[in-house]
Amino acid sequence: MKITGKKAIVIGGTSGIGLATSIRLVEMGASVVAVSRDPSKAGEVAAGIRLAALDTRNESDVQAFFGAEGKIDILVNSATGGSRAFGPFLEMDMQGFKGSFDKLWGYANVVRHGAPHIADDGAIILVSGSPARRPKPGQIALSAVGGAVEALTRALSAEIAPKRINVVSPGIIDTPMVALSGEERDKHYQNVTKSHLIERAGTSQEIASAIIFAIENDYVTGTTIDVDGGWLTAQ
Repeated sequence: MKITGKKAIVIGGTSGIGLATSIRLVEMGASVVAVSRDPSKAGEVAAGIRLAALDTRNESDVQAFFGAEGKIDILVNSATGGSRAFGPFLEMDMQGFKGSFDKLWGYANVVRHGAPHIADDGAIILVSGSPARRPKPGQIALSAVGGAVEALTRALSAEIAPKRINVVSPGIIDTPMVALSGEERDKHYQNVTKSHLIERAGTSQEIASAIIFAIENDYVTGTTIDVDGGWLTAQ
């Protein structure tokens, strides 16, 4: 795919990985609609990025949004969906566990109502995470949700062909989701990546590069692209 002149929707496109992806797409000549529940957190955005508000958990709003946008070429969803539960499953509050699946329901709504508007040579990219296949202690909810996103993608790839759908799976990424700052932030990322082959957090721009690869490469569909600093392969 040649990105120049294409129309892209980036859900979760006002911060972190989504914002980095929105910026890359604009730099490559696409027009971008960056979507989140609170677009104001994006601050001032580059020319070519239009902000829009949407809660992807509300199916009727998602359907109306895509109906108003019309034909699109690229659909990226990097939104977290809401709260995420951590800790041992047998001690976990089940409402918290269920709430973690808001990400899956949001992804399902977006793909269900977005895919019909995507050009036949278009691409959908979802974002999961390394816990889907190698969870660390306390990440069972993240693992279950990420695994469901990856399974959904594999199954959908045959159903929506020739439109393509892929997953990008990040490891530990330095994004605004971590509220720490300064030395405390540095120590946090050093601690959580010390067992990885690359002992640092990734950047939003590095994940955006993988998303761009999945968009541009017309021979890739139904697969998961890992960008994890060696999380999955470290002993």
